[in-house]
This record gives sequence, C-alpha cells and structure tokens, in this order.
Amino acid sequence: MARLFAPYLATALGQPVTVENMPGDSGQKAAAYVAKAAADGNTLLMDSSTFAINPGLFAKLPYDTDTAFSVIGVLAVLPNVLVCHPKFEANKVADLIRLAKAKPGQIAYASSGNGSAQHLAGALFEDVAQVSLKHVPYAGGSAALADVVAGKVPLLFAHVASSREYLQSNKLRALAITLRRRSKLLPQVESMEEAGVRNYEVQDWNPLVAPAAIAKDRRKQLVDAVVKVLKQPEFVTKVHALGGEVFPNEPDGLAGGFIKTQQVLWRRVITARKIQAG
Repeated sequence: MARLFAPYLATALGQPVTVENMPGDSGQKAAAYVAKAAADGNTLLMDSSTFAINPGLFAKLPYDTDTAFSVIGVLAVLPNVLVCHPKFEANKVADLIRLAKAKPGQIAYASSGNGSAQHLAGALFEDVAQVSLKHVPYAGGSAALADVVAGKVPLLFAHVASSREYLQSNKLRALAITLRRRSKLLPQVESMEEAGVRNYEVQDWNPLVAPAAIAKDRRKQLVDAVVKVLKQPEFVTKVHALGGEVFPNEPDGLAGGFIKTQQVLWRRVITARKIQAG
C-alpha cells in the first residue's frame, strides 16, 4: 500500500516521496522512529491495524500511541473473509457455530501468529458468537494459508486479496465476509451480520500518521493531499484490486476517531481473552 500510495502523494504535494521499509517488533521499530523524527511533516508512518492492536498487546511500547502522533488519515480498509477447506463439514457460519458448540475447543483456525490481526479476528468471533475454537498460530500468513489450502487446518480469517484465487479455483470456500454488510469485492458471500453474528466487524487498514508536534498548516497540507489522492479513480481502482476500499477521511477527524475506536475494541478483546504476543 505504501508503494502504491507514494507516487500519488508525491504528485499531490509537489515533492518527492520515498518508501523506507522498517520491519521489526510488530511495527514498533518504525513507529518509534517516526515518533522521534523532526515534526516537519517529511517523515510519516504508514502502518496497518497493528497500530491499534499494539497498545493492548504490549505492556510497554517505546512511544505513547495516544500522544506521540498526529493522524493524517486512513488510506484503505481491507476486509477479511472467513474461509475453510472445501471438505470442512460446515457450509455456513451457522453450521460452524453449531459444530463449535458441540465440540468446544476442537474446531481449529490458523493465523499468522499470536496477537496477529488474524488471531484477533478469531478471538473476536469466539467472543461475539460465544464459542470456543482452537487457535493454531503460524510464523506468517503465507504458511497459515498454505496449510488451510492443504486441509491441515480447517479455518482461516484470510485477507481477501491473498485468498481470492483459491476461492475462484474452489481450493477454499468462503463462509462469510468479516463485515456487517456484504462487500463489493465478494458480493456473493454473506456478511457476518447476515450470518447471525451481530456487531462483528474486522478489517485491516492503513493509517498514515506524523509526529505529534507537526505544525497545523503542514498537517492540513498533508490531510488535503491524502483526501485528493483517495478521490482519484485510478487509485481507487488499484485499491480495489488489492481487495480493499478507500477510507472516507472527510470530515477531518473521522480517521482519528476510527483509530481510537479500534484501540478500545482490541484492548478489550486482548484483555478478555488473555492474549499474549507470540
């Protein structure tokens, strides 16, 4: 997403934009770097939903998520889809819930690791549907997806983009999109709300933030540039190809409110389920 977005932002701002990958510690390394950077608006952080997960998952971070950053916007939201191996005996979410209640702790779902977004999607499902599943963490999303395709684990809360080809070739079957409404990306797949799992919604998303001390006029310039990019049909089409939809950032402040709501949600789930980072 960063590499997709960068050239459009460069055009909107009239200045070069480069992308520097800084992996490590579930995004903490990159976030700490930006939190301590000069607040001139020339060093920004693009993260994923882990930005809102980390404050609840880790007892101590090298920055304060609430005070170290100024939110510029959220670029895109990418729903997950609950998929299963074609031979799995549940054809609908209602079937899965019945099975899980009959076999508590025995129906397994894979994830990209303890505390990952996929793990938390499953934990929230357990919480809302009032079932107990067996979590099987992997060292990454690709390995988790591969084992579900191979039939070694029956379920996965997968990214739409990474699972779409397997759904089209019938190597995976979709049970529900992890939204309260159907997605334009998989319109034939029912939403969790339709499936009877009320108030369940899980999406990956990409926040863009700056150091907290950024000047108001520079921040406004960046916010305006983001809004301009997200209205460009070409960019919207490319986001759709990745399995996502652009986020509505207007009025200013909507993105910040969304991020705060996500922090509250995941802190509650992490605390209630006693989830620890892998």
